[in-house]
This record gives sequence, structure tokens and C-alpha cells, in this order.
Amino acid sequence: MTSKEVTLTGRAREKIHTGSHPPFNESYRGTPPWDIGRPQSEWVKLVRSGEVRGRVLDAGCGTGESAIYFAQQGLDVWGIDSAPLAIEKAIRKAKACEVKVRFVLGDALHLGELGEKFDTITDTGLFHVFSDSDRALYSASLRSAMKRNGTFLMLCFSTKEPADWGGPRRVSEDEIHQTFTRRWKVNYVKETRIDTQFHEGGGHALLASITAA
Repeated sequence: MTSKEVTLTGRAREKIHTGSHPPFNESYRGTPPWDIGRPQSEWVKLVRSGEVRGRVLDAGCGTGESAIYFAQQGLDVWGIDSAPLAIEKAIRKAKACEVKVRFVLGDALHLGELGEKFDTITDTGLFHVFSDSDRALYSASLRSAMKRNGTFLMLCFSTKEPADWGGPRRVSEDEIHQTFTRRWKVNYVKETRIDTQFHEGGGHALLASITAA
């Protein structure tokens, strides 16, 4: 594969809201526990089954492992994250892998400001950090950046994950259905595992497929 340009454009910096203090930026001075050095196992399965398709946006892309994997499979891929350090690392990784991914520094609650439409949007562990009010904003944001009949694929910690170690909010299937109602169709919500550095065999999670109606 030939080397392609990997971009973090001035236009994107200006247009997409980031906030003055991205909450997870400092985590990327080291290696945060969700940065596993490879794509999530579920994304590999969904690429092989054809569920990750077309133009793809990885929301909350972190250091870009999943976005880079999607691009390596021949997909047209963007990644967005509010942490500048994560985006800087993602750009370096994509250059080293000689793949084309457009990484944007920005807020997933304002995806419409990208001015782009996607067939697939993926989310690894972003939804479960949002408050109830931000979940509603996120749903609208996703819809604004998605083609009609596009699909949102989401991995999040489930209520089966023990709370003794802290971490983000746990999510129930009912909460997913409550968030994605009007102008959405929930295709399925499945129990699975989310890969981390500190879970042997992964943490208890839900995998959801949701189509924009």
C-alpha cells in the first residue's frame, strides 16, 4: 500500500467544537487502559460480515487503532476525538502504517459541523461516558452526520460489568432503546465483551446496531 496523506486540517480545527479542557486528553500522555494497540475484536468480526461498510466515521477514535484497521480493509475512513494528544498519536500511527485516514480534532456532539455524511459510524466506549442530556445530543449529532439507512455500531460497558473498579457508566439495553427512538431503528443489542488492558477476556459489554430511518 502506498503512503497517503493523513490530515488534521485547519478547517476542522476551526469548525468542530472541542471545549477548552478535553476530559481525557491527559490520559494520552501515557497509554490509557482502553488503548489496546489493536482494533476491537467485534469490529474485526463486523468488517468481515460486511456490517462496517462504505464511508466510515469512528467517533471517539482515540489513537486510531480501529480507524486504521478499517482503512486497511479498503474503506474510506474518518476519525474524530476531542483529545489533541490522541489525534496526534493517531496521525503518527496512520503514517507509520501507510494508510489514508482523515483524523479530526473535535466534539462528537457536533458531528453535523463536519459537513459530511457517512454510511457507518462506530463508537467504542464513547456513549457510556455521556450524561442523560448529552445522550440525546449525541443521538441528534449522529443522525446529522449519517446517510439515510446508515448504521451506527456501538460498544459500551453493560450493567453486568462489576462497579467495584469504578470506570464509566454502565448501560442497559433499555437505555439504548430509550435514546435511539424517533428516526432510528434498533436492529439488535447483543451481550459481548469489550477489550481493555485490564480485563482478561474483556469487560462485560453490549454491542448495538442502529439504523438511521
